[in-house]
Amino acid sequence: MKNPYVFTIKTTVLVTVFILFIASGSALGAGFALVEQGVSGLGNAYAGGAASAEDATTVFFNPAGLTRLDGQQFIVGSHIIIPSVKFHNEGSTHVLQGVTTVPLLGGNGGDGGVTKLIPNMYFSKKLSDRFTAGIGINVPFGLATEYDNTWVGRYHAIESDVLTININPAVAYKITENFSIGAGISAQYLKAKLSNAIDFGTLDAIGAFVPFGIPPGGLGLTPQLNDGFVKLDGDSWGFGYNFGILFEFDKNTRIGAAYRSRIKHTLKGDAEFSSTPGGLGPYPVFKNTGVEADITLPDSLSVSFFHQFNPQWKIMADFTWTHWNLFKELRVNFDNPYQSPSVTTEEWQDSYRYSLGLTYSPNSNWTFRVGTAYDTAAVPNEQRRTPRIPDEDRIWTAFGIGYKFSKTVSVDIGYAHLFIKDPKIDKNPTGEDAVRGGLKGTYDSYINIVSAQLNINF
Repeated sequence: MKNPYVFTIKTTVLVTVFILFIASGSALGAGFALVEQGVSGLGNAYAGGAASAEDATTVFFNPAGLTRLDGQQFIVGSHIIIPSVKFHNEGSTHVLQGVTTVPLLGGNGGDGGVTKLIPNMYFSKKLSDRFTAGIGINVPFGLATEYDNTWVGRYHAIESDVLTININPAVAYKITENFSIGAGISAQYLKAKLSNAIDFGTLDAIGAFVPFGIPPGGLGLTPQLNDGFVKLDGDSWGFGYNFGILFEFDKNTRIGAAYRSRIKHTLKGDAEFSSTPGGLGPYPVFKNTGVEADITLPDSLSVSFFHQFNPQWKIMADFTWTHWNLFKELRVNFDNPYQSPSVTTEEWQDSYRYSLGLTYSPNSNWTFRVGTAYDTAAVPNEQRRTPRIPDEDRIWTAFGIGYKFSKTVSVDIGYAHLFIKDPKIDKNPTGEDAVRGGLKGTYDSYINIVSAQLNINF
């Protein structure tokens, strides 16, 4: 099993500084997509993302919106994502040799949520009356969970840390006074770190080492009491694109549509095994080795609406589809030919996001935003849910404030609370989970997001 994080990149000084800034970032998202790509939009729960085009964050949400921006703009923002993920065991079981059913041993794992910093950076420049260019550097996918080493689900997951960095230059062209198009390319870095325990006692009892001359029980190990550990680390570069259109009915009303492509990654890295039984010393299994895993991050499509009633009031709405149905399994292949692949069946479903927002500007300096959204889960049911990503449907409540210090400098701050429908896990201790165990229980989960953004116009 595998996932993504951040650390080394070679491009420009700007990118290097950005990476140093975000070195600790990843978060829990719907599936593991992160919509937190700009702070101004957070206050509206990202309603109208593909139509609002009020600042340079439109590079990500709809590059066609760049034609609405004048001069040059630089934006740097950051989100602190604070998830709480608490598991409650409800009779998790272990099946030994298909006969004896015993409880899975261990506690609830503590709070598996990990607080992370997710930054983003944007720049736009108007080149002519019709051409505008921009670039965005952001984190479109990520997740982080971490449990105690002795928790009941340790054979499924202990630490999971996944992150992407996306470098996205884009251009936009105003075809007519009402219609604009835009497109960009993405160079995306993906880093993953995963760990879990290995139940060597059960492997010994069921005769997993018979091919190496060790009879069942030959190592004298006790199921669930002789654990080892494996940590997988890998990274990858992938490439994709995005494009969008923006149609303005008049100066107050517009609609936009934007598409982001899927991006294929082949992660390569290392597997490190620890606390392996001494009796396995001469045998070629559970040895440190190279690993490789293919993963395709999904494409998405957004359609948004924006309307300004008067100088004070604006309303916006958005629908976003994410193609999570692509995620069928996570298969990690080991360079060691004696080590069988690690497989987790996912069979995810497409997810949908519906959002509605309202903005009030009492004067030219202050802006107040509110919004709500409903996200459907990518994980289809409790059998496919894993403690690495205990995803479930969620409702957003969000608000934000913007303040202009001058024509040059302004700031945006935002806050959102995500109410998550209690995720349930009910794994059967058979097939690929025969040794991992039948993890069964319910999560109490929620997410808080606190964000701030600096905007400089020049």
